[in-house]
Parts: sequence; structure tokens; C-alpha cells
Amino acid sequence: MASQLESSDDLEGMSAISAINVTPFVDVMLVLLVIFIVTTPMLMKDVLSVKLPTSTTADAKSVQSIGIAITQQGQLLVNGAITTPESLATEVRAAVAKDPLVKVIIAADTESRHGDVVRVIDIVKTAGATQFAIQIQRP
Repeated sequence: MASQLESSDDLEGMSAISAINVTPFVDVMLVLLVIFIVTTPMLMKDVLSVKLPTSTTADAKSVQSIGIAITQQGQLLVNGAITTPESLATEVRAAVAKDPLVKVIIAADTESRHGDVVRVIDIVKTAGATQFAIQIQRP
């Protein structure tokens, strides 16, 4: 009789699983939803073939930009070519004359001096460029 009491106590401590864990199911559904959200625009682009009309009087503006890099040693590069501060000002003035809304993107090495960056910004603004940005790298 003692053995029956022990086994009935063991059964009382164990309960039947009456709930289903839906967390993995929800995780899979969310992943599928993200996949559909990302792929649907790509599929729709191929399905909807839109032929745009042509016009001879359309504005043919393209965004022009100048890339300026400042190395750790303080060297200036304009669109990949080493340059001097004087020729930098000349190139920016020429670009502004061509397009007043030219965008200047300044990329400085993390070890470059703050004064070099300020000097380049001053040259760019003095040359007439009104839109400039400092390029960064996200972690």
C-alpha cells in the first residue's frame, strides 16, 4: 500500500501539458512576413511594366557632387586626385558656376586634424557652395 501512495504522489506532482507554446510559431510567421514585405516590391516591379513617356522639354538636371577627402597627413583629394587648397577653391567655384546647387561631400580621416577639416569647409563655403555634408561610417 505504501508503494501505491508513493506512485500516486508522483502523479499528482506531474501535470499534463495543457497549453501550447506559440512563441516559435509567431517567430516563424514574423520572419515570413518580413520576407514577403521585402520581396513583394521587387516582384511587383517586374510584373508592372510601366513605360514612361518622353518629353523634349523636360528638365535635364542631374545632381552634381564633389567628393573631398582629407588624409591623416592633411593631404586634400578632390574626386580621388591630390590637390592643393587653391585648386580646390577653383574646382568648387567651377562646379558652382555650372550648378549652384552642387553638393560637396567631405570625408576626413579620423586621425586628421580638426583645423584641416575647418579649413576645407571654409574654402568650400567661400567658393560659393551652399550644400555640403561630412561623410561618416556607421558602426
